[in-house]
Amino acid sequence: MASMAVQLLGFFLGLLGFVGTVVATVLPHWRRTGYVGSNIITATSYMKGLWMECVWHSTGIYQCEVHRSMLALPPDLQAARALMVLSCVSSTLAALLSSMGMKCSRFVRGSPAKPILALSGGVCFLCAGLLCLVTVSWTTNDVIVDFHDPFLPSGMKYEIGLAVYLGYAAACLSLSGGVVLCWDCGGAGSGEGGLPPRLPRRGPRQRHHQHRSHPPHYPPHHHHPPHHHHAPPPPPLPVLSAVSVPAPPYHPPAALKDNRPPSRSSASSSGYRLSDYV
Repeated sequence: MASMAVQLLGFFLGLLGFVGTVVATVLPHWRRTGYVGSNIITATSYMKGLWMECVWHSTGIYQCEVHRSMLALPPDLQAARALMVLSCVSSTLAALLSSMGMKCSRFVRGSPAKPILALSGGVCFLCAGLLCLVTVSWTTNDVIVDFHDPFLPSGMKYEIGLAVYLGYAAACLSLSGGVVLCWDCGGAGSGEGGLPPRLPRRGPRQRHHQHRSHPPHYPPHHHHPPHHHHAPPPPPLPVLSAVSVPAPPYHPPAALKDNRPPSRSSASSSGYRLSDYV
């Protein structure tokens, strides 16, 4: 969300710079009459632009005349025209590319070319700002040099017009928009529609170490690793029952007298007699 807001900020800054560049190119207020010395006539003011010359009267009437011959213009004016036209074309191309490459647009969403389009729009905004800045700086230098020329008549000296200041502002806005777009698109790693991150390449030593550290994996549908047959475990020992078995009844041996067998009468009786033991 923050990246989308940054892209919108850069786009609108560049768009404002584009509008300012177009207005500065069309306006005739690049040079205006300088009131120096005896040239203090305020009823009429002369203005020169890239495409026309205008005269302003104190009654509020404007009279403008378009430059009819391009070859008859001075070289610096021809160069300023070409540079400002290139700046406007670059700003138009930048607005189209950046609008297609921003994350808020649906054009080529999810494609790796989307951040490249936004980055190309930022670069075009930078080129447009530089072209406009070079043009207004060149014009400013010419006006200052002519104004301080002692051999130039006072009626032919001009001052910096309003369109030049507007061109400086437009150049700054275009450069700011281009920097913001390039910074956002270059700093984004792999967001929505960005390029996938590259994996680091592994050297032969790292691959050998990884091969040794991880055991081989055998897919279940190809073959299974060999199994070792182990001897079955011995049967468990019998566990003695905790219930004790009663001992057999004790019968003491019969002591026969004089090694004679007992009589039938004594064997049939239920008790013992003293005569059997004495």
